[in-house]
Amino acid sequence: MMQPSYNFLAYLIYLPVVIVLTWFVAHTLFKNSKVFMMDIFSGKADIALATNKLFETGFYLLNLGCALYIMQISSEIVETRTMLEKLSTKIGGFCVYLGVMLFFNLYLFFRGRRISKMRGRLAEAVAQLNP
Repeated sequence: MMQPSYNFLAYLIYLPVVIVLTWFVAHTLFKNSKVFMMDIFSGKADIALATNKLFETGFYLLNLGCALYIMQISSEIVETRTMLEKLSTKIGGFCVYLGVMLFFNLYLFFRGRRISKMRGRLAEAVAQLNP
């Protein structure tokens, strides 16, 4: 008698978990990044919010694309223990990847803020030289 395969069940667990994780990280990151974008774009709300939304869309595409790309389970899973171990590896690896992407986005926001502040100081210095 052939043992049942748990691969399909693993996919049914994996997909909602990575989708919810991606949504949670994106929602948290981009809700809070509006402050950075407003600062970077000197309070110009229209461009700041549009840029933030574009970053958010790219974040979803990259992360969901990665989640779908690594979804494949190449071996047949015949035990629930093996399924849980496989899922923990897949989901854990994806969590590490999401964390890296979160910190990369924070780096971009802080870098943009720093460059914006330097431009502001440079503009002030030029204005003082040319009264």
